[in-house]
Amino acid sequence: MNLDLLIAYLQNKMTDELFKLGLYQCILSFLVACFVSVVSIPVVIKISELKSLMEKPGERRAHSTPTPTFGGIAIYAAVLIAYFLWPSIDQTDVYRTNLSVAGMTILFFIGIKDDLVGIDPNKKIIFQILAAMILIFFGDLRVDYLYGIMGFHHIAEIVGILLTCFIFIALTNAINLIDGIDGLAGGIATIASGTFGAWFLLTNHFAMACLAFTLTGALLGFLRFNFSKTSKIFMGNTGSLIIGFMLAFFAVRFVNLNASYRFEPTAFFNAPIIAIVILIVPIFDTLRVFLVRILARRSPFSADRNHMHHILLDNGLSHAQATAVLCGASLANTLLFFLLHRNITNTQSLLILGGLFGVYMIASFSLKMRAMYVSTHPRRRRAVLRRELQSGIIGRRIVDYL
Repeated sequence: MNLDLLIAYLQNKMTDELFKLGLYQCILSFLVACFVSVVSIPVVIKISELKSLMEKPGERRAHSTPTPTFGGIAIYAAVLIAYFLWPSIDQTDVYRTNLSVAGMTILFFIGIKDDLVGIDPNKKIIFQILAAMILIFFGDLRVDYLYGIMGFHHIAEIVGILLTCFIFIALTNAINLIDGIDGLAGGIATIASGTFGAWFLLTNHFAMACLAFTLTGALLGFLRFNFSKTSKIFMGNTGSLIIGFMLAFFAVRFVNLNASYRFEPTAFFNAPIIAIVILIVPIFDTLRVFLVRILARRSPFSADRNHMHHILLDNGLSHAQATAVLCGASLANTLLFFLLHRNITNTQSLLILGGLFGVYMIASFSLKMRAMYVSTHPRRRRAVLRRELQSGIIGRRIVDYL
């Protein structure tokens, strides 16, 4: 990345009246979404307490007291209110963004049902496919160009439809799977939506930018309570499903637009790799967990404490520390890739990502072994428990120890 060229480009953009109008709209949408999220979450918490709609502690839960799980309601409301408050100045993607809200609404109600009474995983997948198909067929949104990765360029329409549908399902469930500790899913999604939103804004795709910054604002408002000790709330499946769906929409549209305008100077020739890097934590963690479960001859969808955030907790980190480590890794990978990607082909980038995944597997295995070692040595175990007590993590391991 040439910083001088970037600064010159930004200075030139600030002289464009249309860009300044889009920038102001994105800032206002961000602020309104954050405000709506902050003022509505206490109401959701109060109703959840009055109606006993709380998630109780358990073996796989990282919290020690009953906690509301309907933060996704506030996130959904904040996105809707902030996004539709002003007319869009860019008509290119308005229809697609409206369709994405329709798909998000389907998953919103599925998530509420899942949080209240549970839902069959197969039915959940069917509704995720339905939400994706709305964008794929009505919004003509699909990945149809692979940028020369492994020698592939244009792909058949049916392959593009299946690939796009897979991306939506994979990313939606990846965000759902990493939502296991305070701030992780929300933090990763905030970084990703803000990054996609910045590119959409700089390339004058204002409807997409406004929607992305709206989600960013709603998530920041949610994180204020997700980290709270006195007014804590989780996003629940309601939140993780709609956030995963919207991030998948941003990622696919990012890849799609860079293919459509690939001869423009603002386009990236390696957009699919960039999308993977921006969402590297949920993608890597989901791949690793599924691979470990399959190698153990268990269903890849079976529940366990084998996610990286669980491993970090077992090594004595607090929720905030584990979230900071994983969000920091996401930011570092994104920044490094933007700085170093210019002279690397897409196939080479994919091979590098494969190597990084191998390092991630080794690191997670080493940390898992360390956690097991700590749990079997009393002195080290007491030190870990002391840190957990100080950070508020009181779970099944403490009961066993006592």
